[in-house]
Amino acid sequence: MPRVSELFFKTAIVFLILGIAAGLQMAISGDHGAFPAHAHINLLGWVTSAIFGGYYALNPAKAERRIAMIHYGLYTVGIVIMLPALYWMLAAGRPEIEPVVAIGSLIVAAAVLVFGFVVFSSTETVRSATAAPAR
Repeated sequence: MPRVSELFFKTAIVFLILGIAAGLQMAISGDHGAFPAHAHINLLGWVTSAIFGGYYALNPAKAERRIAMIHYGLYTVGIVIMLPALYWMLAAGRPEIEPVVAIGSLIVAAAVLVFGFVVFSSTETVRSATAAPAR
């Protein structure tokens, strides 16, 4: 499995655990005020990271490109900024945290655009950059 796929899957599992913990905390406390953060942790952290990992596993030529690791780093930084801030903003009633959520969201959006570039780019550039087999 390509390294970037493994990283996305490991990151996805971390966010799955965090999403479950957030859901349990809400259920135990009876306070469901942070449910949008819980949904974002599960969707962006768990599901989307796993989908990215699956895409790169199915497209190893694209996974070997430097931009794939840039995508991973940018996306991970974005969700690490956005998700805790969103949870804190909602669970603790701290609306002044919203600019931090916005910054994280913009980084996530940029990472999604990078992924779009990866998906729509040709793998021909990867093939031509590798040495041709000797004849």
